[in-house]
Amino acid sequence: MADTLIVVPTYNEIENLEGILGRIRQAVGSAHVLVVDDSSPDGTGELADRLALSDGGIRVLHRIRREGLGMAYLAGFQKAIDDGYDFVVEIDADGSHNPSSLPAMIALARNGADLVIGSRWVPGGRVLNWPWLRQAISRSGNSYSRLMLASQIHDLTSGFRVFRTSVLTPERLSSVSSQGYCFQVELAWRLERGGATVVEHPITFVERTHGRSKMHTGIVAEALGRVTLWGLMRNAPRRVRDEGRLPR
Repeated sequence: MADTLIVVPTYNEIENLEGILGRIRQAVGSAHVLVVDDSSPDGTGELADRLALSDGGIRVLHRIRREGLGMAYLAGFQKAIDDGYDFVVEIDADGSHNPSSLPAMIALARNGADLVIGSRWVPGGRVLNWPWLRQAISRSGNSYSRLMLASQIHDLTSGFRVFRTSVLTPERLSSVSSQGYCFQVELAWRLERGGATVVEHPITFVERTHGRSKMHTGIVAEALGRVTLWGLMRNAPRRVRDEGRLPR
């Protein structure tokens, strides 16, 4: 049985889905893939079903409403845990993450890492086709998050990751409350604070060529607000932290 489940969340990704699934299957043919579709009105879920019929390594989880990236990944993680996989992967459906990096990232997890992050902001990592302003926002957001949370992770917002499923305990998963951009920050930070072994692997991130990005100012604002609150609570006196129920 495959020991790795690759979770691909989708919402209106019909132009990208077949291509990314083909690249994933070519890169790591021994792994299984789970498409988690949030009832895409463009037919992405139906296309996923057709692709799954012709490839036994692809499965589809249909969700009845759009609940955000974080909830889609949590559903995929739970499926990986329930079905006995040792590792579970996050990867975007839009082609911005190159599946050719997966063998090396999965190998790092098999060699002992609890979380492997495909990082844009470590030596060897880079971003293609982003305007300078977007790069500046991403770098600044990561630097601010590292400072506020006392984290050693350089790319807290990366959505290209391999997890050891044993560290995704019910307590940790149930305590994650963020969505989108901030979901990635929160989960990595919780694992780091809990003593998980985190490794960053350099990747090349390429901006999508089809479809529209799901990123918007509301997601960025949520992330900044939550990171600021967590940072302030982390540095508060012990009595205040206890009363505020800072997540452990």
